[in-house]
Amino acid sequence: MKAYIVEREALVQNIQALVGFSKGVPVWGVLKGNGYGLGVLPMAQLLWENGVQRFAVTEMREAALLREAYPEAPILMLRATGDAKEIGTLLEQRVILTVSGPEMAETIDRLAAERGAPAEVHLCIDTGMGRYGFLPADFDNIVAVFKTLPHLSVTGMYTHFHSAFCSEKATRAQFAAFTALAERLQAAGCETGMLHCCNTSAFLRWPEMHLGGVRLGSAFLGRLAIQSPVLLRRIGYVEATVEDLRTLPKGHSVGYGAGYVCKRPTRIAVVGVGWYHGFGAERENDLFRMRDRLRAIVKHLLGLFSRKRITVSVNGQSCPVLGHIGMVHSVVDVTAIDCALGDRVVLQVNPLNVKGLEVEFRRSEVVSG
Repeated sequence: MKAYIVEREALVQNIQALVGFSKGVPVWGVLKGNGYGLGVLPMAQLLWENGVQRFAVTEMREAALLREAYPEAPILMLRATGDAKEIGTLLEQRVILTVSGPEMAETIDRLAAERGAPAEVHLCIDTGMGRYGFLPADFDNIVAVFKTLPHLSVTGMYTHFHSAFCSEKATRAQFAAFTALAERLQAAGCETGMLHCCNTSAFLRWPEMHLGGVRLGSAFLGRLAIQSPVLLRRIGYVEATVEDLRTLPKGHSVGYGAGYVCKRPTRIAVVGVGWYHGFGAERENDLFRMRDRLRAIVKHLLGLFSRKRITVSVNGQSCPVLGHIGMVHSVVDVTAIDCALGDRVVLQVNPLNVKGLEVEFRRSEVVSG
């Protein structure tokens, strides 16, 4: 048995704390990546019950599931698309479309005209992220969306911060560019609708940037890249069982590359969770910037001299993992504790990395490891 256990009360506490911090500003619950690994609909239900009744997604499947479950909820497709088939499906589902450029705007307008109903859209403005969006300098093309495409109903405009977790200067520059464009558009008679730019880091660091709405996702899981002014709890763990027990002699190696050699006779437990499931997996380092390369080098060097080891909890007791974590198995030193086949093992795994595991919502409990 193995599953990712979501601590329901902790998740609810996080949602309520973040909604409270928004002080009435509408919150878009971002449910990309299958609800950050926890399931689109289970996450949506808890968000809905605790005051988050707007959703944002990046995949067609996510939008379809949400529209069926929540017929009247605003659903924003954050991924811009120029695919006519996708656009048609999203229009049928009354999903708010992201408009990223003039050709896309014209395509959506034409398809909306063929349906005989306006398309609700939000304009994406690229203030530095470099993915989707009109550049602020594309002023004439942006105005044209408002004034020459009658089948588009613009109800919002947004941008996305690329460095809110690490650079106030860069974020304030993006914010200034976005708000200056909004003011210019409004002065030209364009009703921009809801303005939103805050991701989680910006939301928590600069409340003055909340504007008309905010977009939150990973914060609900209690996983942040910054220190939070709001008390948030990590919301889950992997639960598995001891699948095999053996005693290895002194000098015996463990795992690929013989990454560990037993210094004494060692009783080991084999657990059927590995890096494939997200255990011990880290997001790849961003090595494009020199400072990130230097950080990665320093982290690696410190790791060579550190005695800190990955641990898990077996029957409530902390036990070290031996050798390299395998794809679907890990080996744990249980020499110092009593345990048997089938005993409970708890592993700490970031839900963003979880795959290949069932997700189960359960009452919260205190676990170690």
